[in-house]
Amino acid sequence: SSLLLMSAVVLAVGLCRRLARRRLRSRPELFAFLLEMFSTFQICACTNELSLLGNVEPKPHTALTLTYGFTVLHGLSLAGSACNPCGTLQPMWGGATSLRMGGLKIAAQFVAAVLARVFMHFIWSLEMTEPHLGALSQGCSSPMQTTLVQAFCIELLFSVVFQLAVLRAESVNPKYRVHLIALLVTMLVYAGGNLTGAIFNPVLAFSLHADCFYDKFLSYSLVYWIAPCLGKFLILYVF
Repeated sequence: SSLLLMSAVVLAVGLCRRLARRRLRSRPELFAFLLEMFSTFQICACTNELSLLGNVEPKPHTALTLTYGFTVLHGLSLAGSACNPCGTLQPMWGGATSLRMGGLKIAAQFVAAVLARVFMHFIWSLEMTEPHLGALSQGCSSPMQTTLVQAFCIELLFSVVFQLAVLRAESVNPKYRVHLIALLVTMLVYAGGNLTGAIFNPVLAFSLHADCFYDKFLSYSLVYWIAPCLGKFLILYVF
């Protein structure tokens, strides 16, 4: 049922993206906003559902396999969208994207994060499958299972590794690149998922753990917002 739900989200987002391309080409700002919003919604909604499947046996093989598979699917179906404020910063830094357009895309990403969370909470409230039972009563299911300093360093390191891999893989054939990136994401999740969640995406972290941001805003914004953005700036500065 969870796989069917995530597949339905991917299909719906694909239809919305295609419709936006057909109808809104003459309005570039609205087109860019909606395209980024639809794409980020897909990643946030699917990852929210995947987060409930982490304890499915055999552990952690099932969760890692689904992480790899859906990362490949996102890479193939969401080409051209950053779905991550850190990714939006790169063209802004290089002057390829204006400050207005970059800010618009980042706003779209956070809007999508909120919409995905609201949508998934509605789906979970229906309790259609076993993983959905009690999902809404968890509150802040903190992904941070280590000290604040260690969590900051882990998310910073993972962001640097991921952003560097994305930059270095630009010359690779797209059909191979998406698998390389998916493999890297899966490895990072395996390495640090039990410590910080290995998110390294500010909007995804907010969509997954909004309750934690409400309870401990300073610590969570430092680890899941500032650390990934700092990692991106380090990569841009060095390379």
